[in-house]
Amino acid sequence: MTRKVGPKGQVVIPKEMRDQLGINPGDRVSFWCDGDSVSIRRAGDARSLIGCLAGEPSLTDASMAERRFDRELEETRFARHEASLQKLGNAVLFTK
Repeated sequence: MTRKVGPKGQVVIPKEMRDQLGINPGDRVSFWCDGDSVSIRRAGDARSLIGCLAGEPSLTDASMAERRFDRELEETRFARHEASLQKLGNAVLFTK
């Protein structure tokens, strides 16, 4: 199937193909080059993404849990370091 390119570079997508791809008047489409061919597909609407990750683990929750773990680990290390400094300080006091 061939079509003529108009003076503004426009090409009419045949109705059968529009119907097959679900392309309606006013829809957005994406184009890309594939070798010496041009491909077209119906562009996704951002609204169609709403809820697409429902039921999946939350990356925010995972990140917050990892941050809590890191913070607790740092607090433990700091407490140990502080305790060793206190022991060292007491040892210095006792040697004088």
